Amino acid sequence: MAKRVVQVYQLPLTPEEYYEEVKKECQTRMPNCQLLPGAVKLIKHLHSYKIPIAIATSSSDLTYELKTRKHQELLSNFHHVVCGGSDPEVKHGKPAPDIFLVCASRFEDKPKPGDCLVFEDAPNGIESALAAGMQTIMVPSVETPKEIREKAHVVIDSLDQAPLELFGLPAMEKCSCKSR
Repeated sequence: MAKRVVQVYQLPLTPEEYYEEVKKECQTRMPNCQLLPGAVKLIKHLHSYKIPIAIATSSSDLTYELKTRKHQELLSNFHHVVCGGSDPEVKHGKPAPDIFLVCASRFEDKPKPGDCLVFEDAPNGIESALAAGMQTIMVPSVETPKEIREKAHVVIDSLDQAPLELFGLPAMEKCSCKSR
């Protein structure tokens, strides 16, 4: 990939130099990744009702570790994590459905795709979850195209606005968890 980027953008670097620069930048920036607004409240709410939750990320194990370094206590609430960038069972990345199907298969009760609810902020993630036959709640960025937003079952501005009751889950206002 580094070779392709260097060629396409005609960068004055070798692919190896480019790779090292990107790696250094990632190690500096990724540990400072912030949670989406409302994430803490949503996670604690679902955990308090013993609703199993997991993470399905396109990141590799290394990138995921860098991004989540400051959030380990909160991440202990998750049943499992699937890192599509390094998991051998994930044959095709998002927008293919693989990552979400693999993630669902790792829950103890092996839920059907239609019984899974996916929270996504990325267009490819919404496409992937829909291709897997799952229900979706999108927390889009301002740049997310209208046609992608319209595909999601529900679109919200913050995770603490998630209308969980529409999906047969306990409503958020019943939780005394604090929002981020």
